[in-house]
This record gives sequence, structure tokens and C-alpha cells, in this order.
Amino acid sequence: MTEKTSAIIYTETDEAPLLATYSFLPILEAFARTAGVDVETRDISLAGRILAQFPDRLTDDQRIGDALAELGELATTPEANIIKLPNISASVPQLKAAIKELQEQGYDIPDYVENPTTEEEKAAREAYDRVKGSAVNPVLREGNSDRRAADAVKEYARRNPHSMGAWSGDSKTNVATMTDDDFRHNEKSVVIEADDDLRIELVGADGETRVLRESVPVLAGEVVDGTVMRAAALDDFLRAQVQRAKDEGVLFSVHLKATMMKVSDPIIFGHVVRAYFPQVFEQYGDDLAAAGLSASDGLGSILSGLDALANGAEIKAAFEQAMADGPDLAMVDSDRGITNLHVPSDIIVDASMPAMIRTSGHMWNPAGDEQDALAVIPDSSYAGVYQTVIDDCRANGAYDPATMGSVPNVGLMAQKAEEYGSHDKTFEIPADGTVRVVNRAGDVLIEHQVSTGDIWRACQTKDIPIRDWVKLAVTRARATGDPAIFWLDSERAHDRNLITLVEKYLGDHDTEGLDISIASPVEATQRSIERIREGKNTISVTGNVLRDYNTDLFPILELGTSAKMLSVVPLINGGGLFETGAGGSAPKHVQQLVKENYLRWDSLGEFLALAESLQEYGETTGNSGAKVLASTLARANATFLNENKSPGRKLGTIDNRGSHFYLALYWAEELAQQTDDAELASKFTALAAELREKEQQINDELLAVQGSPADIGGYYRPDPEKASAVMRPSATFNAALDQL
Repeated sequence: MTEKTSAIIYTETDEAPLLATYSFLPILEAFARTAGVDVETRDISLAGRILAQFPDRLTDDQRIGDALAELGELATTPEANIIKLPNISASVPQLKAAIKELQEQGYDIPDYVENPTTEEEKAAREAYDRVKGSAVNPVLREGNSDRRAADAVKEYARRNPHSMGAWSGDSKTNVATMTDDDFRHNEKSVVIEADDDLRIELVGADGETRVLRESVPVLAGEVVDGTVMRAAALDDFLRAQVQRAKDEGVLFSVHLKATMMKVSDPIIFGHVVRAYFPQVFEQYGDDLAAAGLSASDGLGSILSGLDALANGAEIKAAFEQAMADGPDLAMVDSDRGITNLHVPSDIIVDASMPAMIRTSGHMWNPAGDEQDALAVIPDSSYAGVYQTVIDDCRANGAYDPATMGSVPNVGLMAQKAEEYGSHDKTFEIPADGTVRVVNRAGDVLIEHQVSTGDIWRACQTKDIPIRDWVKLAVTRARATGDPAIFWLDSERAHDRNLITLVEKYLGDHDTEGLDISIASPVEATQRSIERIREGKNTISVTGNVLRDYNTDLFPILELGTSAKMLSVVPLINGGGLFETGAGGSAPKHVQQLVKENYLRWDSLGEFLALAESLQEYGETTGNSGAKVLASTLARANATFLNENKSPGRKLGTIDNRGSHFYLALYWAEELAQQTDDAELASKFTALAAELREKEQQINDELLAVQGSPADIGGYYRPDPEKASAVMRPSATFNAALDQL
């Protein structure tokens, strides 16, 4: 066994994944230590990211380093081995809640000011803007995505298919999307000829030039796009959809990405709220604005702030009357009256649309019953994907998880590729005029006529990630023998440039005998779902946003959740980032833990990622023991699935902590029985025997704590001692691990 030369970095994130870490990390550290594998942690939670912005305001014992920046640098080196758990992609309401909690915990950090006026407020706002939204992923993703169902997971899903709602041929569920003047239709795209520095400016109708972004460095071969969603067209579209939902007797729902698309989509969400309540905002809009109550923050934020207004009861009654008169709203929580319009981060398109399709095309209505819905997705770039799947289910019925094929994904996301890298280049236009993208020589590369309130954005896709993306697609097609489809739309300016580059770079690889093609997202969806029904697999090769959508859509239909997907990011400069699944249901899990000391979070994603990480560590460092840990963990994962030791659905069954115990038991038994490393086997013989012998005792200790409230000391920043005590309640299990 060689001396270790690097470490596995296990990230501390947020909500349920963070709580699960308090239970699972001690197991990982104990097992890894036996083979000389170094495991370190880095705090990239929302709370940690906030605190890292304000070191000068904190005491010595409160101050923490900027772990995200550190890992961003590490991700560009061959030594990188990072296990990245799901993190909060913070919307403004979440950011404000985290700030409030930290202030209550004694951290002297500033408020988030919507409209900063002083230099101090502006500096704080700039710092918080670096934290909110998808702040983590663009920094760490220095490689493209290889996301698929592990063999053990797929086999388990076939033997134990999850429930799927039946579809009716007369379902009235549909997607509504814009047919012009949205981001897709107004897009312009250029390929940069040489390294340059671009400027984004607004030339007003009055002739005044305002610089929106002074410097946008670009490299030769980079694809740069600009586009605009016109506010007037958006408002016309939304008003029509409210009326359509009313006329068709279906639920009105909007599906956006207000977390990752942290500038554009909250603005769009605000337009939706105003479109549903036009008379309320016409009559009381000035009062709400004066009180700092913004439609972009959602109906819930507005209603909670009305008590402070002299006419608050009157305004609340107007909102209630508008809901009674308008189409029924899809609900997030019918029992508590939380609608689809309450919080911008509650209905995230990549999770909400698959859930609707899985549930017979239904969402929940105010009475708590299922009902057909109109899914409003304003930008038409990818809305057709969901409509195609809905049409297929309406015609052919629900998919069968016991027989359906897979749609693994190769996603272009390296180095902030495409729309998720555009937050700092997205603007709500302050005045009529022309937005121009100008190079250093003064040449205008892209320009759009704009009006006040339009949403304009630019995004970048560097050439090296595109080359790597094509290479990864060929590699996966060769490894699996499955067809690979590049989901690119020749009617989109950006995609036209990508098509040219894909065709060029495919020539750099041996593609003989491979089925590699290019099709629009709608066409690619249709071909993929036809093959799904035949039990066949089709690799989707997509850009960044579609990567995010597809790696929820198809896994949720196939496996019941996207959290069970294996997500490997081979980093461009070597090393790997190993992602552990989706975290969309994490908030509800935390609420249940605090209420009744039961954590339903499934850590299978962590188990799968860890096996890949250990294998990478072994290959990079020459540590043969790490490879044994990896191979035995892979077998333990299969046993874990076959024995059905994932968290149950109700009190009295094993939860996240119990699932960790069983993973440790199966892993220890595999290590004790393996013959590749006798020294390592000997270290686990006693542990495997003890865990098996005391299985009932450990289970009893884990189950005994369920049913009572649990104090973890905070939602966004739990107290480590309290959280550890809650998540490690079995003294017998803890003592056994300590013996390693």
C-alpha cells in the first residue's frame, strides 16, 4: 500500500444531506482510515458561504475560510477528488431566512437590502449576490457530466417498480409556452475569433450609454449568446394562460427555475403573480411597493407583510377574492393553503414537471384532490420536451418502471457553460433603448432593441468544454453501445453554432459503428420515449439546462427519484467530482426530523458516489486498499438495495440512520470476506461479527428515539454537537466504529 498523496473532500452542505452527513461521515472516516485514505471536509453550505463573505465582521472563533473558492481551485487540478452533496440554490426568501437565523445565533452580518442606497448596503448586496442562486455548481463543475443509473439501482427498480399514476386519454393537462418574443426566439449567437474582452451596454433612446457589464473576458472559439424576453409579450401571454386555465377548468401552475436562474426567473415569477392578480396590483400596487412587498418574492411574502399596513386587511381580502374568481391554483400544501404562487423556489420545473407526469398529469387543488393542470413554462426553449412526454402518456398510458429503458445523460456544464453561467450577465432593462455587446475594437457583436422591464441576458460556452463534451459522448456511446443523441435545435441561434462545432469535433474521434445523431429536443424526446417503451436505452447529450431537466425527468419516471442516479464529473484537468443526487425534497425531511426525530433522506446517492470516489482515489494514488474499499462498497450497495434497507415511510421503520447502519454492516462483511487484501480483511472481521451479532440491539437504539421532537440548534446552520447527538443515537454502533 503506497503512502497517500491526496484526500477525498466530503462537502458539508445543507438541510437533510447535511444532517445525514453527521451520521454517515463517521462511518466513512472509520472505514477509510483502515486503508490509509484521508477524508477531509469543506463547508460549502449556504450559511457557510454567507459567513465567508464577511470575515471582518466576525470574531476569531466565528470566522471561516472561503471553502467554495478553495474547492474551485482544487477542481482545476489532477488531484481533485470531491464528493459534492446537494446544496441549497438559494432564492431570495431562503437567503433572507438564513441571514436572520445567523444573526439570531450571534453572527454580526448585515441585512439583505432589496434596493441598497448607501455604499455599505451596496457592498453587502454585492456579497450576497455571490452567494444566492446556484453559487456552488458553476464553481466546482470544471468538467462535464456523466449521469446514469448504476446497474444495481436499475435492477432493483425493475424488481421493485415504484407506483405510477394511470393516464386518461381525455386528460386536459398541457404545457403552455410562448410562441414569440421569449429567450428562444430572440436569441443571437456568435463564435469569438480571438481572445477578447467584451462590454455589455445599454444605449438609451435619449442617447445616453449605460454600461451594464464593463468586462466579459472571452477566449478564442468561445460561443457567446445574447437574448431578451420582452415584458409586454410575457404579460400578454400570462394573462391569456390565466384565462385559458379558467376556461378549461384546470389548475393554473407556473414552473420556473427561480433558484438556479436567480436573476431572470424571480422576475418572471413576479410577472406571473401580477398576471394572476391584475386588479389587486392595479389598485394596491403602490401601497405594496412602498412597504417593500414584491411580487417577485411570491404571494406568501406579500401576505405575511400585510399586517404592517393600515389597509392590510383590505388588501388581503382583495387577494382572496381574486383567487375565488380566478382559476384554481395548483397547491404546494393544500392543508396550509400554500399555493403555486406563494414562494418562487417551491415549484422548480425540473422536479415539479416529472412529479406531475408521474401522478397522472395531476397536481393538487385547494381541496387536496388531484386535478388536471395547465403547466405554464414561459420560455419555449425546452417546454416542448414536457409536452411531448405528456402527449405520449395521454396516447399510450403511463410508463412501466419494470420494463422501461433509461435515458442517461452526458451534459455540457464545464466552466459555467451556457445559461447557468449567465447570472452576472442578466439584467432587467431600466429604460428603452438598445442593448449591445461590443468587443475591444468597438465592433458590435450582438444587439437587441429593448423596452423598460425587458429581461436581457448573455451567456458563454467555452471551446474546451465543448470539445470535452463531444469526447465524453463518444466515450459513453462506445462503452455502452447505446445510441447517443445531441439534443440541439437548429432553429435556435446558440444551438446552430453548437451543431457546427459538434459535427467538427466528432471528426476527431473514431465513431465507426456508433449511432450518434443530432436532433431537436422535441424530436430527441420522441425518439427516446419510443425506445423507453421498448426497454431500450438512449444517451441524451445535452447542454446545461437540459442536463438538469433530463436528469430529473427520466430518473423520476424510471426510478421514482433522481436521488438514486450515479453522477460522475470527469474533470477536464484530471481528477473527479462525484455528485450525490438531487436535494429537492430535503426541506420536508428536516421539518419531519425536528417534529418527530425521523429523517427519511435516502443516502444511496452518497453511497454510489463514494464507491466511484474511492476507485478514483485508488487509481490516482496507487492505494490498492482504496480500490478494495471501492469494490466491496459497490457489492454492499447491491446488498443494501436487495435487502431494501432504504429509509421507510413512517415512524417505527428504519430511517436515514438505520440505513447507514446497514450499509456499514454489509460493507464490513464484504471487506471481511474479500481475498484481495488479507490485512484489510483482518481489520473488519471483528467489526462485521459484532455488527451482525448486535444488529437487533443497534436497531432498537436507533428506533427508540423516534416520535419526539429533535433539537438540532438551527435549520441553516445546525449546532454540531446537537446535530451529532441526534444523528448518532446508538451508543452500541458508535462504540463498535470507534474500535476501528
